[in-house]
Amino acid sequence: MKKPVKCPECGKATEYSPENEYRPFCSKRCKLIDLGEWIEGRYKINSEENSQESQYQQDESSTKH
Repeated sequence: MKKPVKCPECGKATEYSPENEYRPFCSKRCKLIDLGEWIEGRYKINSEENSQESQYQQDESSTKH
């Protein structure tokens, strides 16, 4: 099934299909740029556990004088 999509990195129109080995990206370059963002920690997926931990840290810092 072929579906036109925008590359998440550059916005260029690309095809989301098994023939596009870089899907959902338009090129190897865009795929590697995105990978680099993950490696550098610029992207993250919050879990419920992380959200609770973050809330605890915020609560602790607000009670310190």
